[in-house]
Amino acid sequence: MMQLIELLEVAKKASLAAGREILKIYESGDFSVEAKSDNSPLTIADKAAHDKIVSFLEDTNIPILSEEGRTIPYEERSKWEYFWMVDPLDGTKEFIKKNGEFTVNIALIKDGVPILGVVHPPVIGDLYWGLKEEGAFREINGDVEELKASTRSLTDTGLKVVASRSHMSDKTQEFVNSLKEPEVVSKGSSLKFLLVASGEADVYPRFGPTMEWDTAAAHAIVSEAGGSVVKEDETTPLSYNKDNLLNPSFIVLPFQ
Repeated sequence: MMQLIELLEVAKKASLAAGREILKIYESGDFSVEAKSDNSPLTIADKAAHDKIVSFLEDTNIPILSEEGRTIPYEERSKWEYFWMVDPLDGTKEFIKKNGEFTVNIALIKDGVPILGVVHPPVIGDLYWGLKEEGAFREINGDVEELKASTRSLTDTGLKVVASRSHMSDKTQEFVNSLKEPEVVSKGSSLKFLLVASGEADVYPRFGPTMEWDTAAAHAIVSEAGGSVVKEDETTPLSYNKDNLLNPSFIVLPFQ
């Protein structure tokens, strides 16, 4: 297998190339939508981004599990030590709303743990990545900065809480209400994780349905920035490549 640093470069190139494909469609206004099996919106941008990403990742000879190719049976994928987990366009609803808050997500999973993650919001243009034991970073206009989560705790006053723009559940609201004078910021897609990774927000509670490919890449980045992505018990990390790819409720915290 290629070295992790080489795999990171492949994932970066794949995410940027996918972002260019998405922008072509985004800027054309061609938002034709089909129905997925769960009736969520699927645009032609999903497919274009998926195809572009696969064209890069297939050369690594590592299996690929993508939202647009999720029919691989558990019996087969349970034998994988390493695999790519891809969401070609995270935040399809944000794409259709045309608010720019959507991302390309690419993660490398080893034994159920994300060890490499790349997230690229094409409209914003930044590139985020995290690599196990190497840190988390953001590139803006060619300048690279290291990401560090805040050092605050859940008992602090005035925590900045990032919540979903499209999916604010009653249980999430209850969690927010349990904090002391919180400030709530809304974002779409994996950008919520990245606000915690960069220290721009302190916590992201998600008590509602997500899939593994929605979280894996940003999970790697948060971990390398000093934060954690844990279940409701606030200690058990999310794991990947489960029989059922649906995530449990989780909280993104600025500490480990």
